[in-house]
Amino acid sequence: MTANKLKHEQVQYLEFLTKDIERAKEFYHKSFGWKFVGYGPDYTAFGGDYVDGGFTTGEPVKGSVLVVLYFDDLEATKAKVIAAGGKIVKDVFSFPGGQRFHFQDPDGYELAVWATV
Repeated sequence: MTANKLKHEQVQYLEFLTKDIERAKEFYHKSFGWKFVGYGPDYTAFGGDYVDGGFTTGEPVKGSVLVVLYFDDLEATKAKVIAAGGKIVKDVFSFPGGQRFHFQDPDGYELAVWATV
């Protein structure tokens, strides 16, 4: 991920749940030519020109994708989400390349927000 691709307050990353990361990698590589970077046995990432994404292990829910937004200031954004009525469902945590948190919007949709460290 290059810094010039990051756009404040824009969808930047999609995260899919999969029962089998290797199967997902094979399917998306064969279907669309996606290339992957592994981050341990439970996570793999792919890159694109406009939106990046990844696959993590878990029980998929039909049609479920985690939308991940990029923000310049994680704590300020967290405060805005809470003030707007969002509920933090996974507090700020670190991962390779940054930090993020997850929240539910008033309709119950879960999204994530990340920032570089």
